[in-house]
Amino acid sequence: MAYETIQVERDGAVGVVTLDRPKVLNALNPQLLTELVDALEDFDRDPEMRCIALLGSDRAFAAGADIGSMADASPIQMLRENTFARIERIRELTTPVVAGVSGFALGGGCELAMACDLIVASEAATFGQPEINLGIIPGAGGTQRLTRAVGKALAMDMVLTGRSLTATEARDAGLVARVTAPEAWRDETLAVCRTIAGKSPIALQAARESINAAFETTLRAGIEQERRAFHVLFASEDQKEGMRAFLDKRTPAFTGS
Repeated sequence: MAYETIQVERDGAVGVVTLDRPKVLNALNPQLLTELVDALEDFDRDPEMRCIALLGSDRAFAAGADIGSMADASPIQMLRENTFARIERIRELTTPVVAGVSGFALGGGCELAMACDLIVASEAATFGQPEINLGIIPGAGGTQRLTRAVGKALAMDMVLTGRSLTATEARDAGLVARVTAPEAWRDETLAVCRTIAGKSPIALQAARESINAAFETTLRAGIEQERRAFHVLFASEDQKEGMRAFLDKRTPAFTGS
């Protein structure tokens, strides 16, 4: 498909989606979010795709929502458009998504990054939920995912004061998985994606579902889900291949079956 607000390419078994509204620092508007989710879901349907990288630019992953499109909106208009509900569709993907962040990841941009499975950040990245400065609150999961990632105290600080975190602070707080030099964030993101793409797709899906369950269920229910997934994986060819390869001291060739 031809897109106007994103760029899409393939890197072997890795799909790469790059936000592309440079004049407004990749501000999120309905068109961008629609095109983004369409591209992600298209990759997700492709059996050759094993991981997806979601990238911004050196200057900004996404500096937030497009305020110009919301400033005069009515509650009914916001309810009907429900723009940010599109971000929740990322949660339904079966293919892992890695966010590569440099520069600003603020407001909806931070929420978009948090909707991915993990975040690789440049030392130049900044994360924040500054909606309070506009007389509103986060509306795309910011109060929920941020709190689960960094804890109540820091989430309250960020949301109530508009404070931002550096990449190192975000990593130390549990929001970011890896921090790289400013010139290496894109390469590191793709390297992480290629590593994930070499694993068993079935095991990856089970692992992601089990980790997400840790934030959405009780400990007992989460452990029961984990154990069921562990047992079910022994019905897969990938499990047989992985263990045979280990015993044979070779690299496994996973097929997703």
